[in-house]
Amino acid sequence: MPAPVDILKEARELLRDLTPLKTNCGRICGGACCQPDPEEEGENGMLLFPHEAELYQNEIEGFPFHLADDDTLYEGGKRLVCEGKCVREHRPLACRIFPLRMSVKADGHVEAEIDPRAWWICPLCEQGGLRAMSGAFVEAVKQAGEKLCEDPELRAALVREQQMIDETRHL
Repeated sequence: MPAPVDILKEARELLRDLTPLKTNCGRICGGACCQPDPEEEGENGMLLFPHEAELYQNEIEGFPFHLADDDTLYEGGKRLVCEGKCVREHRPLACRIFPLRMSVKADGHVEAEIDPRAWWICPLCEQGGLRAMSGAFVEAVKQAGEKLCEDPELRAALVREQQMIDETRHL
């Protein structure tokens, strides 16, 4: 069985060159999802999957970021906080799949769905939802989720994220 970091690399590679639209969707919203973290809040950033922080142990030229502790998905978890500019090939998986999420269904299948946290940021959610997005992108998000489910720890993080989102829907 491949190591979790290798599975993550494969999942990330599926989305290396794909984005929600066939063109730069950031032109629609001014890159809202890539806005830098306001220093006074310090809460922005993208949650990293288990072992993904291993890919960010060294500086990456042209990609200013730092890792913050965040136990939201798993104990010892990390969140990557950047300044809104990156070398695209080094984007975390959460950035690559945004504004979607990978949802593990009761039967074990994975579906790509609109992430409810994206409604505040991404105009594509209101302007057609999944239908407005590239079919290749939606399919790659699904395939990335299926890839993550090959590892119990990565699957558990996906399920925990899903539970967390479902809990906030019922507040």
